[in-house]
Amino acid sequence: MSERNIKEKAKYCLNCRTKPCSVGCPLENDIPEFITKVKNEEYEEAYKILSKTTVLQPICGTICPHMSQCQGSCVRRFKGEPTAIGELEAYIGRKALEEDYKYSDEEVEIKDKSIAVIGGGPSGLTCAAFLRRKGYNVTIFEKHDKLGGILSHGIPDFRLDRDVLNKAISKIVDLGVSVEYNKSLGKDFSLKELKEKYDAIFLGVGANIPTKMKIDGEEFKGVYGGNSLLEENLHPDYTGKNVAVIGGGNVAMDCSRTIKRLGAKNVYVIYRRAEEQMPAERKEIEEAKEEGVEFLFQNNIVKIFANDQGLVNSVECIKTQLVQKEGDLRPSPVDMEGSNYNLEIDYVVMAIGSKPENNIIERLGINLTNRGYIEVDKNYMTSQQGVFAGGDIIGQKATVAWAARAGRKAAEEIDKYLSN
Repeated sequence: MSERNIKEKAKYCLNCRTKPCSVGCPLENDIPEFITKVKNEEYEEAYKILSKTTVLQPICGTICPHMSQCQGSCVRRFKGEPTAIGELEAYIGRKALEEDYKYSDEEVEIKDKSIAVIGGGPSGLTCAAFLRRKGYNVTIFEKHDKLGGILSHGIPDFRLDRDVLNKAISKIVDLGVSVEYNKSLGKDFSLKELKEKYDAIFLGVGANIPTKMKIDGEEFKGVYGGNSLLEENLHPDYTGKNVAVIGGGNVAMDCSRTIKRLGAKNVYVIYRRAEEQMPAERKEIEEAKEEGVEFLFQNNIVKIFANDQGLVNSVECIKTQLVQKEGDLRPSPVDMEGSNYNLEIDYVVMAIGSKPENNIIERLGINLTNRGYIEVDKNYMTSQQGVFAGGDIIGQKATVAWAARAGRKAAEEIDKYLSN
């Protein structure tokens, strides 16, 4: 996007004193102030304002669900289109990478305290960056051979430019953050070992085990979890095949578009609610449609069938109707009796959510919630002194911005803890 277009988009902002867009932003970015700097062509100052609350500007500006966050709170939306906050943030973030802007002009005084960050996803990267900017010695332990978490191992490159992602991650590491690659908690080291070596620990390992629907046939060959499929990138040959993707979030959109691009004949997104109830970003839905993905709204999968070799060959679906029940905030889908039908399908992808890898976290000796997530107090500390956690592993909203927020907030609390 040209600088001229960016300035026009910045001028569209009303610079509201109440800053509803900042309230809608999980990271609490000072959006009107950074946009004012863009209007004045003070791009480096705009970047420094954003850097007070985030280190993922080019990433969040590109992939965040803006309409359900900052732009969805913009007052402009009541009489037209909201301010293009995401585009403005992405532009400033990319410009900062190109021109090597610093996060701030503050001099960092190195402290004699060390923190271990487990997991190099959005939460861990943000936590590490803010701790390092406070002068702490930080080491990230990453189970893969590169950092990024869901950014590198989940979000397709057609949504997030890999060169931009890698440069944004390198900018964080270049602060002086140490990284131990191919190191998994519970396999290569224990929490006890880390506590003996580090003054504080942050757990940001994510929650990427796919949730199952608990229907007949989920054990057949050809049934995959959406999160695992994207993370491991071990796709079967979809050429000429029919694929059903179950779910209505951005993971379902990423799976369906990826599979269609890999040669599938027909890709069906099966969602039990109405289109307007889909949690996926509107632009992701529209782009999936443009790429040939077919949507079956108000439909639900109830059974998976296979041939004699145990390979998926069809699914049974049922139509649903939306019923407003007492106490519900929105209508709930109810199966319509007698509306069952079969659909010829070669692969089924479950993209209905994810959960923590309980066989690992249950061995940590940390209190868990009744849903299996790590329990933390208001300061992001777990039941073990000096051990903090944030991101998907504590069961918060599963977006990059919310994970990054937890990482930053935890860094602030770790600083207070170590200072005391």
